[in-house]
Amino acid sequence: MFSAASSIFLTSLLLLLSNTTPTLAACTRADLLAAASNFVTAVSTGTVTSLPLSTTNFTYQENNKPATLKNTAVFAQPLKIDLSRSTADTVACASYTLIVSASGSNKPYVLATQLRHSAGDDGTSAITLIDTIAATTGSLFFNASKTLGYLRNESWAEITPEAARPGRELLKKVGDAYLDMWTDRTAADSIPWGTDCERVEGSQYTRPCGAQLPRGGSQRNNGNRRYVIDEVVGSVDVLCSFDALGSLPDSHEIRVEGGKVKYVHTVTV
Repeated sequence: MFSAASSIFLTSLLLLLSNTTPTLAACTRADLLAAASNFVTAVSTGTVTSLPLSTTNFTYQENNKPATLKNTAVFAQPLKIDLSRSTADTVACASYTLIVSASGSNKPYVLATQLRHSAGDDGTSAITLIDTIAATTGSLFFNASKTLGYLRNESWAEITPEAARPGRELLKKVGDAYLDMWTDRTAADSIPWGTDCERVEGSQYTRPCGAQLPRGGSQRNNGNRRYVIDEVVGSVDVLCSFDALGSLPDSHEIRVEGGKVKYVHTVTV
């Protein structure tokens, strides 16, 4: 039997262990953006398979379908990168990267890619998912050179001060409302459009964004939505199946500044 002294010692030891058990670290913005930068480099050198991919549960998805990474046409060879930009979602442990390859010797591409990571005790760790919408010649409104020209004129600086940044709930609400415009006639009016908002759909440019909007009519909601939300730059990217127009692989990215929509980008196959 335990003595009283032994019982006190055991209780103290259990309390000590419970108070010192390490908790899982959250993904950091710096780590997510570093991983996205490494992804961009790997795309440019044709070495995406060399990235730290999870050995137990990695998945590659291209245009909403499972694919084999090493055999895919998109990443099988180096791509000349004319523009890249990444955002980070520390809650989802994910990043979004937009890549434009317009001037290389290979086929032109506009790539919208979400990377997802497992969150380990050392922070951001192995990549569990590479999820790519890969638009190229023949895709909706595709012209990589025109797209590049529009995007190079945009500013995606961090929003300051911190108090001016849109919240996660607002960003998701805006992203969902945009995709709901094809089925919900009231969705367009629920979006806070900026008077100088710019919309780039493939290579089609519209300013202001609030002009020429759909107001319902489709019976099929745009589904399979996957989000990367970055409050620091006021952005939400949604990869989805654009079912309202026929199950098209699609990315919609939106930036909100001062509570108003500033940019909208679409990449649709």
